[in-house]
Amino acid sequence: MIYTVTLNPALDYTIQVDHFQLGKVNRTQRENLFAGGKGINVSWILNELGIKSTVLGFTAGFTGHKLCTMIEQQGIAADFIHVANGMTRINVKIKSEQESEINGMGPVIETSDFNDLCFKIGALKKGDFLILSGSIPSCMPFNTYEIIMKQLENTGVCIVVDAEKSLLMNGLKYHPFLIKPNKEELEQIFEIPIENSSQIIECAKKLQQMGARNVLVSMANQGALLLAENGQIYSMQAADGKMMNSVGAGDSMVAGFLAGWIKTASYEKALLLGSACGGATAFSYGLAEKSLIREVLYSLAQKTQMNCEDLTE
Repeated sequence: MIYTVTLNPALDYTIQVDHFQLGKVNRTQRENLFAGGKGINVSWILNELGIKSTVLGFTAGFTGHKLCTMIEQQGIAADFIHVANGMTRINVKIKSEQESEINGMGPVIETSDFNDLCFKIGALKKGDFLILSGSIPSCMPFNTYEIIMKQLENTGVCIVVDAEKSLLMNGLKYHPFLIKPNKEELEQIFEIPIENSSQIIECAKKLQQMGARNVLVSMANQGALLLAENGQIYSMQAADGKMMNSVGAGDSMVAGFLAGWIKTASYEKALLLGSACGGATAFSYGLAEKSLIREVLYSLAQKTQMNCEDLTE
């Protein structure tokens, strides 16, 4: 079973505004409401690929109830802890010539709430996957991910971490199955400018030496690179398409990679499906639907001359 953790989920109110002007009345040309949060995004794409998962985390208030309803209406299992103080945040994402965001605060997570989450996570067993994605609310311990990973040490649970700097680095000693930094995050971690794939490989090797089993690096229009646990290096070109959206593309890549690995146990095919899912979301107004994922998958397989069965089934 796959479990995704979203500690500070949101209702994402995404609007398209032609020629947004600060300080003036702007009218939307398109608007959507999504269940937002990196772990939720992963579960959403997994669901499109026919793989079940359970979403864990915290919700609060009427917005929290709405979030759960939206997730469950998509056939995704939600097992949130509903906390007493505050409300699940609403994030406003404005898409115009430039993208702008206004993110809400989120609820107050008490120590007892976190203990309840750890109790749920403690029930995971060998062969399960746990995805830890995104930032940690300011009211929670800075080492929250580290606490969770330590709890699962030697249990056989495969942990995936997609987070920035210290949230990622502090957990490497627990040997996560997969980490997914992007090029900019590698630059922040190692405090160097990265100008070529050789530098990316060197950084990935250092992260592997620190404990990561597989290192997947997303590089936007330059594609993706995987340093696998077996020591092999795999690379994938970027998919072809019109960039529409940057939100959720990395989460979609994580979901696609996991789905590909679970279905085939092939790093090469996992990277192919991960790249296709990331590209499909980048070419969509929201998270990608199965039909577009399939279309991008076949296009990318043809482009890279890979013999690929339908990984979306």
